[in-house]
Amino acid sequence: MKDRIEKWMRENRQQMINFLQQVVQAPSTQGNEAGAQKLIADKLREMGLEVDVWEPTGDELVKHPYFCSPRTEFTGSPNVVGVWKGIGNGKSLILNGHIDVVPVGDVKQWEDNPFSGKIENGKMYGRGVTDMKGGSIAMLFAIEALQALDIRLKGDVIFQSVVEEESGGCGTLSAVLRGYKADAALIPEPTEMKIFPKQQGSMWFRIRVKGRSAHGGTRYEGVSAIEKAMLVVDAVRRLEQERNNKITDPLYEQIPIPIPINIGMIQGGEWPSSVPDAVELQGRMGVAPEEDMQEAKKMMEEALSLINDDWLKEHPPQLEWFGAQWVPGTVDRDHALMNHLICAYREVFEKEPIIEASPWGTDGGLLAKVGDTPSVVFGPGVTSMAHYPNEYIELDRVLECAQIIALTMTQWCEIALS
Repeated sequence: MKDRIEKWMRENRQQMINFLQQVVQAPSTQGNEAGAQKLIADKLREMGLEVDVWEPTGDELVKHPYFCSPRTEFTGSPNVVGVWKGIGNGKSLILNGHIDVVPVGDVKQWEDNPFSGKIENGKMYGRGVTDMKGGSIAMLFAIEALQALDIRLKGDVIFQSVVEEESGGCGTLSAVLRGYKADAALIPEPTEMKIFPKQQGSMWFRIRVKGRSAHGGTRYEGVSAIEKAMLVVDAVRRLEQERNNKITDPLYEQIPIPIPINIGMIQGGEWPSSVPDAVELQGRMGVAPEEDMQEAKKMMEEALSLINDDWLKEHPPQLEWFGAQWVPGTVDRDHALMNHLICAYREVFEKEPIIEASPWGTDGGLLAKVGDTPSVVFGPGVTSMAHYPNEYIELDRVLECAQIIALTMTQWCEIALS
């Protein structure tokens, strides 16, 4: 089976590369996903899958406790799902990928057009190629290979190309609410071919710190919100250390800070000669795979309340949770999908895979928590290039990932014998 799949993929490698290039060249930043999604939908129809295209909408979605997005209208941002029906009596599998990409940032930092799809030295360049269009095309190629080899499966394979992953996952949430659930899911985010059974969650927060204004020449008559904010930063750092000291999971051994708390923005002050009376901090709090998100919030609230400062006790920092969040997720190390994926990896590479915990969030938590679909993350992209200028993917890894996904499908969904 492995040799047949590998031979077909090698012979059709250029076809895969050409389609990936087309998809990369279709910019799909938030609100502009329709063009890339049309390419995906047309390909799924060409492959004979049952195709469903819709724009996320409705009160059930936007009022759901796990809904998270900076917008509530998704015109021009369709989800695409294709179902490859099995003959029955087999386990179903969701192959979940997101089509949305982050903004390109400073174009001057790119050597070429950010959506060029340029190929050089075995790599393809472009925003989104590693996070995660390469993984999505690997999934498509895996299905196409099995079809071309006349291999039928017992279980259904549900291919998903969703929007909004970069803003918290409402595309996947919409797919779950539409009824798309399965016995397990595989998400080819950019893991560099490592296998992630655990996925960190995260939440955005802002903290407002109050001071008292005064002239800079007599600053002792005021209270600097910047200086008080420094105490808040110290408290957040202590909390981060305390939380991470409790992480003993060996899957985090190679990750210096398993669940970071990152302060990404600081705003405050209006005039160099005035004592600032307000500062706002914004950041991201990591959540452990097995941790309840509400409990993590309580830990942050408690840490701020325990700051030993008279002014902050009288004027407590105001904590608010806002914007994006990613639900944590985990599957057992000995879950059947993990075992099949590991076996497929061994067949292709003839060595053991690296198994770690994800350093960032994915849609896997939503699939597990809301869709009751255990999820494993494994993909061909370059972790360090996600969201970076000159983003690239190694094309050989896309091909190898497709082989592994195809073999995993034959084991998980089971081959239907004629």
